[in-house]
Amino acid sequence: MLLDSNIIIYSAQPEYPQLRDLIAEYTPAVSALSYLEVLGYHLLTEQQRQYFEEFFQVAQVLPISQDVLNQAVILRQQRRMTLGDAIIAGTALVHGLILITRNIDDFRWIAQLELLNPFENDEPEVV
Repeated sequence: MLLDSNIIIYSAQPEYPQLRDLIAEYTPAVSALSYLEVLGYHLLTEQQRQYFEEFFQVAQVLPISQDVLNQAVILRQQRRMTLGDAIIAGTALVHGLILITRNIDDFRWIAQLELLNPFENDEPEVV
C-alpha cells in the first residue's frame, strides 16, 4: 500500500482515528514526493510538524527513481494530470502497490492501478 499525501495529512487530524489504525496495521509506504509535500507545507503548526516528522521516521519513504520518473512521464503523456499525482501514481505502479487516496477520481483512469479510498470502502478498486 502507498499512502497519498492527503491521507497522511488527514491521519494527523483527531477526527480520523480509522486512518491511524489503517497505517498502524499495514505500515504502508509513501512516496518521497509526499515527504516533500507534507513537511514542506509552510503553514504547519509545531504540533503538526512534530507528528509528521515522527510519521516519516517510521514510514518507508520510496525514492523518486528513474523508473518512477519514466512511469510518471508516460502517465502525463496520456492525460493531463498534476506532476505530484503523476509521481505518486508512478510510484504505486512501479512498486506494485495499492494507492490509498481520497481522490479516487484523479487516478481512476490509470490502467492497472489499484485504488482504495478509506473514507468509502475497504476493498481496492482495480481499474
